[in-house]
Amino acid sequence: MMNIRKFLIGVLMFGMLSGVNTIVSAATVAPSYRTVTEVYDWGAAISKVIVDLGEVVPANAVDNTSFKVYAKRILAEGTTTPKQALQIKNSIQLGSAAQKDSDLEGYREITKTYVSDSEGKAIDKGRYVTIELKVGPDIALSSALNFDLNSFFNNWVKPEYTITQMKTVGSVKGLVVDNNKGNIRPIVDKFNYAHKSFDHLPYGYASYEPKDNEKHPLIIWLHGMGEGGTDSPSIPISANKADMFADDSLQSHFNGAYVLIPQAPTYWMHGYKSFGDGTSIYEESLMQLIESYVTEHPNIDKSRIYIGGDSNGGYMTMLMIRDYPEYFAAAFPTCEGLADKLISDADIETFKKTPIWFIAAKTDTILPPADYVIPTFQRLKAAGATNVHFSFFDNVVDQTGLYKKDDGTAFEYPGHWSWIYVYNDKCEEDIGGKTVKLMDWLAAQKK
Repeated sequence: MMNIRKFLIGVLMFGMLSGVNTIVSAATVAPSYRTVTEVYDWGAAISKVIVDLGEVVPANAVDNTSFKVYAKRILAEGTTTPKQALQIKNSIQLGSAAQKDSDLEGYREITKTYVSDSEGKAIDKGRYVTIELKVGPDIALSSALNFDLNSFFNNWVKPEYTITQMKTVGSVKGLVVDNNKGNIRPIVDKFNYAHKSFDHLPYGYASYEPKDNEKHPLIIWLHGMGEGGTDSPSIPISANKADMFADDSLQSHFNGAYVLIPQAPTYWMHGYKSFGDGTSIYEESLMQLIESYVTEHPNIDKSRIYIGGDSNGGYMTMLMIRDYPEYFAAAFPTCEGLADKLISDADIETFKKTPIWFIAAKTDTILPPADYVIPTFQRLKAAGATNVHFSFFDNVVDQTGLYKKDDGTAFEYPGHWSWIYVYNDKCEEDIGGKTVKLMDWLAAQKK
């Protein structure tokens, strides 16, 4: 009887202590936040913060005046400072560099506030509040990346946010939240990331795989000049909207596709003699990477391997179809950087073996079409190429309708940025009397 009594007392004390521990634990949980980074036509931006209040509140407890949001963008160590950037900034159109102190620190404009779940979905009641923040191509404080004018590479910034409660929310009051619990990247996080060496050269790469066991094509995308490096293989899909290759809007054209986006340690245009000399120190090792990836993924349809890229990556696309003409089912070089003067008549005959769709804009001053794509396209047509197409845009403007110039017309991007039309699925041509989109054309090509 005594043993039973001791046992019951022990159980009671354990329950009481557990309750005390639970209460203490709940009381000491600090409110925190997570950032949400989305990729837009101009690059990655922090569009939301999701605040964990630690207490459940109803949906009607918050509005746009409930909180203030102060942001700091901490640049990578050794990166060009705003003062330095302002001194050396010129007409470079490869990325956004912080050029004044307000690009790095200040209050963010709030556009919407609501009670949500932990992923930012609005709900009737919950312990999280999502605060949507104004973003735009000319709002540097929102950017999750910074373009370093010394290295010519984009780098992730470290975001430090302080969310200050301005009025009572349910039973919650007086919060100052600066405990960062991480970042959500809705499409970028669909990719896998890896580092491997080929021919003694280090590569990072992003890849996306369909979730079924069916055969699917492979899309290879080669990034522009500002997305190289060795640390962050997510940058080539974040510095401009290349993450869209994993989005349903583009995947649907292929009924699912593998995506491989390698990162050059420097630039694809890094030639053996000089920059953009018609060679690349990465060509053989890049091909090794591609072949290795295809071998590792037996559900890739080897008859439907497509390659494209923008600018520096468009240059490399041209080299790959010149030197491996039997491997790729089609190519879509965008604002490509292989000067026509470096292309021989024999090269033109080789290019004819691969279906090609070029993309460029008339206002491109970085790689003027008159020196690059126009004469090459004309030579291909004159040589009898039958499956070569060219989307040639007047300029590059906002495709969302959200961003305007002062006169109310669509926001205009630098003319070099014609890749925007690829990611937004705006490239189309009349083929055989029918309007055909680039992605549908690409999906139909087969060796």
